[in-house]
Amino acid sequence: MDSLRPQRLQPGVGYGGSAAGTLRSSLRPGVSPLSASPGPPPPPPPPPPLQLHSLGVGMGVMGAAGLGMAGMAGIGLCNPANPAVLREAVDAVVRSFAKHTQGYGRVNVVEALQEFWQMKQSRGADLRNGALVVYEMVPSNSPPYVCYVSLPGGSCFGSFQFCPTKAEARRSAAKIALMNSVFNEHPSRRITDEFIEKSVCEALSSFNGNREEADNPNTGIGAFRFMLESNKGKSMLEFQELMTVFQLLHWNGSLKAMRERQCSRQEVLAHYSHRALDDDMRTQMAADWVNREQSVSGTINREIAATERELEDARLAGRELRFYKEKKDILMLAVGQLGGANTSTLPCAC
Repeated sequence: MDSLRPQRLQPGVGYGGSAAGTLRSSLRPGVSPLSASPGPPPPPPPPPPLQLHSLGVGMGVMGAAGLGMAGMAGIGLCNPANPAVLREAVDAVVRSFAKHTQGYGRVNVVEALQEFWQMKQSRGADLRNGALVVYEMVPSNSPPYVCYVSLPGGSCFGSFQFCPTKAEARRSAAKIALMNSVFNEHPSRRITDEFIEKSVCEALSSFNGNREEADNPNTGIGAFRFMLESNKGKSMLEFQELMTVFQLLHWNGSLKAMRERQCSRQEVLAHYSHRALDDDMRTQMAADWVNREQSVSGTINREIAATERELEDARLAGRELRFYKEKKDILMLAVGQLGGANTSTLPCAC
């Protein structure tokens, strides 16, 4: 029985193959095998307290890794519905940051964002890939121009205004990223015992649960608590970066496949909680979408269209975007894997 465990933990692999392997090698994101068809400056006034809906991603993933719920909302550190409110909040944070670091006057937000992360690194922040902030312009010959910015930890934000020039798009992306970076340093953005208890109580109330569920790691709410406790002391952006992996596994169908093979929730959580999103994981997921496209023509085309709409809506709302960006990148990778055979029916990867 134990010899079959790695196979059950490998999504898409049937019981007929070899049972050899380790937990790490068997916990792969693919649904089917490839052959199958330092401290920053003082922050601005405290942001609004985080509510449970801000952690909807956690509850959604925990339910899916429950190996039911699929409420995969991203953690929006500042996500007002009114665009005017969003612009006002962003400008207020930029002005506050400028006052604390450069004095009054106009601030170059692109330089300020880079300096913010270099300051964090110089003061001891654990930035495994360095402090470089990376910008990505969406190819376009006419406005509005769109720019994305990826922070050192992996979080992604995008220009949230109508931008008539590429330089303005870059500044817009830098503004929203700087606001989230600064807010992320506030104590209210840290996962503490008090925050965990409040979040779990809200979860119990929202989902009509009982206290026993919160103490049982085999329930969705119990797994939610387990993940929060495992990340005690981390910030919301750090937690979001971790949860992006589980969001992608849920979207790709990998968590469902693991559940059907009777994988335990804790095995899945323990493994992927320490697994960074890498090219191997992206390639595995892209291969699954290739298989779906070969089974039902047009599948990738429809998924790309839906993903682009989600990405656009989230970008204009000032939300963290990595989940949506990674989805699109994986789908475009699948287009590339298909090669030239289906180029007449699939979108251009340019």
